[in-house]
Amino acid sequence: MGVIIYAFSVLGGWLDLNFPNKNNIYIKVITIVGVAIAFYNLNRQLKDINTTDE
Repeated sequence: MGVIIYAFSVLGGWLDLNFPNKNNIYIKVITIVGVAIAFYNLNRQLKDINTTDE
């Protein structure tokens, strides 16, 4: 989960350096997307664990 969020924040930082804007919006938006993907992945894994337990 942490690796996904970190990777997306690094990607956002890279985009902000190469495509500058005054609000650094890339790092903010792409990090939030990374958090959403990490939570989706966690939810999917927990569902798999719960279905194999029964």
